[in-house]
Amino acid sequence: MKSTKKIILVPYPAQGHVTPMLKLASVLASQGLNPVMVVPEFIRGRLTAQIDPETETSSGVRWVQISDGLEEKATRDFFAIEFAMENVMPIQLERLIREYQECGEEVICVVLDLLASWAIQVADACGVKAAGFWPAMLATYRLISSIPNLLSWGLISHTGNPLHEGKICCLQDQPTLSTLDLPWLIGTPAARQSRFKFWTRTMYRARSLRWMLVNTFMNEFNTMQQQEQFKCLETDEKGSVHIFPLVPLSKHAIITKNPSFWEEDMSCMNWLDMQKPSSVIYISFGSYVSPIEDEKLRNIALGLEASKCPFIWALRSSWLDGLPDGYLERVSKQGKVVSWAPQMEVLKHAAIGSYLTHCGWNSILEAIQCERRLLCYPVAGDQFLNCAYVVQVWKIGVEIGGTGQKDVEEGISRVMGDDEMKRRVSRMKERAMGEEAASKAKANLMAFLDDLNKHEACEVPFSSIP
Repeated sequence: MKSTKKIILVPYPAQGHVTPMLKLASVLASQGLNPVMVVPEFIRGRLTAQIDPETETSSGVRWVQISDGLEEKATRDFFAIEFAMENVMPIQLERLIREYQECGEEVICVVLDLLASWAIQVADACGVKAAGFWPAMLATYRLISSIPNLLSWGLISHTGNPLHEGKICCLQDQPTLSTLDLPWLIGTPAARQSRFKFWTRTMYRARSLRWMLVNTFMNEFNTMQQQEQFKCLETDEKGSVHIFPLVPLSKHAIITKNPSFWEEDMSCMNWLDMQKPSSVIYISFGSYVSPIEDEKLRNIALGLEASKCPFIWALRSSWLDGLPDGYLERVSKQGKVVSWAPQMEVLKHAAIGSYLTHCGWNSILEAIQCERRLLCYPVAGDQFLNCAYVVQVWKIGVEIGGTGQKDVEEGISRVMGDDEMKRRVSRMKERAMGEEAASKAKANLMAFLDDLNKHEACEVPFSSIP
C-alpha cells in the first residue's frame, strides 16, 4: 500500500543543487513515499515545460513553488538568494507545512540542502523532523566544518581571511589546499566576509541535525572514516549526526532525465556523430560559476584552437564577447560552440575523450559515471578541493598548470594522451558506482528511513528497495 506520508525537500535554488536533490526525491518516491520539491517561483517557471502534471505523476515527485520576493527579472546572485532565504522564504514554507498538517496530511521529515539551513528552524517550529542534505563532497563538508580549528590554529582571521599564504591539509593523508583557495574566498573582501558568515551560520544550525544525507560515494566516505579525528561529527546534546552516502542510488530513481534550467542545444549530438571515437574534448564551466576573466577565457579558446583537438564547448552567450575576434569562424570546422548542452548525453557519446571542467561536484560524478578523463580548471568555491582529489588522490585528471594559452594546450595534450588514466577512471567508476557500492548505498538509505521510522513511530513500515 502506498504511504500517504510526505517528505518535503528544500534544495538551494541553483541547478547544481536542484539536480541531486531531485534524484534523491525520485528514489524516495520509488519507496512509496510522497516527496515534495519546494522551489522558488522562478525555478518552477523555468521547468514548467519539463515537469507538467503528467510528468509529475509518472515520476512520483510533486513540485511546489513558493515566493522568494524578488522580481521576475531580478538578479539572483548569491547575496540576493541569501536575503530571500533568510527573510522571505521561511514564512512561505511554514505556511505550506501547516496547510498539509491542517488537512490531516502527515509531513514526516523536511530534507534540506545545508545551504538552505533556514529550513531547519521552520521544521522545528512545525514539529517536523529535519535531515540535512549535502550536495557536494563529504571532504568539502569536513573542510568547512573545521572553521573553528582553522581559527584556533591561527590560519584564518575571524572574518575568514587567510593569515598566512601557503598549503593546508585538514585531513591526514589527504590532498593539500592553498589557503587562498578556501571555499568562501570568492569576490571582493566584503563578499568573502559575507560568505564566511554564511558558512559559519550554516554549520552552527546544522549541529542540531540527527541525519545527513550526502551526495557522495562510499569510496570517499570510507577514506574519511579511517581518520580518527573525524569518525563522527559532533553535534549538540542530541548526539552525533549519522552520515549516509547515497550517490549510487541514482540508478533506482524513477526519473530518466533531469530537467534543465536552460534550453539544451541538441544539434551538438549530430556533430558528435561525425567525429572519431575518443577524439573530442568537451568543455563546460557549469551552471553556477563565477565569471572567468576575459584574458583567461581567451587563453582557453586559443589553447583549444592550437591543440587541433576537436571540441564541443558549452559557452554562455554572455561570455561570447570574451572570445578573440573572428574565433568562431576560425574554429567552425574544428569545434562546435553551443550555449547549453545536454551534458550527460554528450559525456556518454563515444566521440568524447575527455572533459575540461571547472570541477563542480555534479560534473565530476557525471564524468566518472561516463568514464571520462578530466582536465581541471577550478574557478571558485569547493572546486579547488574537488580538483585536488581528482588529480592528487584518484589520479583521473590533470590540472591546467597556469592560465596561459600554452598551459591549456599542454593540459589537453597530457590528458588526451594518457591511456592509463582512462583505465583508472573505469576502475574508479566500479569502486564508486558498481554493484557493491550500490548495495551499500541502498543499506544507507534504508538505515535512514528505518531510523526516521522509529523516531516518528510510524504504523506502516517503509518498503525496501527492490
